[in-house]
Amino acid sequence: MELLDQFAKSCHKAGYYAKGKLRNWMPDWYWQGQLKRLLAEANCASPAEREYLSNRVNYYNKLDAEFHLPDELDFNHQIYKGKKSTAYAMDFLWWTAFFSAAKKLNYSYLFGDITHVPDVPTFLKSRPILEGNNNKNSVLLKLNQIRHYYTVEDKTPFANKLPQLVWRGKSNHPDRVAVLSRYYESPLCDVGDTHYPHKRTTYVRPFMSIPGQLRYRYVLSVEGHDVATNLKWIMASNSLCFMRKPKFETWFMEGSLLPGVHYVQLRDNHSDIEEKIEYYNAHPGEAEIIIVNANRYVEQFQDPRQELMITLLVMQKYFQMSGQLQQG
Repeated sequence: MELLDQFAKSCHKAGYYAKGKLRNWMPDWYWQGQLKRLLAEANCASPAEREYLSNRVNYYNKLDAEFHLPDELDFNHQIYKGKKSTAYAMDFLWWTAFFSAAKKLNYSYLFGDITHVPDVPTFLKSRPILEGNNNKNSVLLKLNQIRHYYTVEDKTPFANKLPQLVWRGKSNHPDRVAVLSRYYESPLCDVGDTHYPHKRTTYVRPFMSIPGQLRYRYVLSVEGHDVATNLKWIMASNSLCFMRKPKFETWFMEGSLLPGVHYVQLRDNHSDIEEKIEYYNAHPGEAEIIIVNANRYVEQFQDPRQELMITLLVMQKYFQMSGQLQQG
């Protein structure tokens, strides 16, 4: 199972990077034509579809007034150092190619796990969940999607899974270490640290693939530097997601998730995990309703053309609000 999962992931990554390289050969006129067609398609959508598109665009891009960027912002000035940024750059270069007719467009962007709100409107992957428009300078894009939006088909019904909770991940945050410490010996939990050898705690367990983790009824999602990467594939599966109320959000709109509807909300200190496992083992019907809702929520992110259309509308709004493209 582990080898098959690794092979599937490798094929997925190879296809992703191959497409990225092929895009570099496409001429500007091709991207300009695609942009025109996609925006026209959005304008011709039904009223209900236009409302849906508008709601998502305005969720990601909360800018509500014109703004002006500092001079001489360019693509290379903010590439974060010390980490691989190839996937971020590949995604971002693809989308900016659609606006190649306006060669001198100015924009700010940040790659990586961003947990603060920038001083100027900035394209990024993640932002803190804040009241109202207090995070409006954080304009979300579907960056590093090769890692954050990988899912697998789960054919095992909830009832046929192991009645326990599983978690594997890096001990890169105090909350994760606390979970490991509290539940490492629990008979209801199979949790383990898979951090780099020189950074691991004493709560080590072997790596477990996504299909391996989906043998369990419950999968824990714990935020690390920002969002938890595993949240998307959990919610796309027949397992039930356990997590605290999220503090950060991405293109997945974690701030719009409802406890008891899309996931099982835990206390901030994770002290009720065993209690919740026992409850849903005794009430599997309630668990299955939440899983159905979670699956439906994930479906909205699985239409590539619609996702691209929304991305371009988010970027168009940014360039219009900055006075670089005409509105209308």
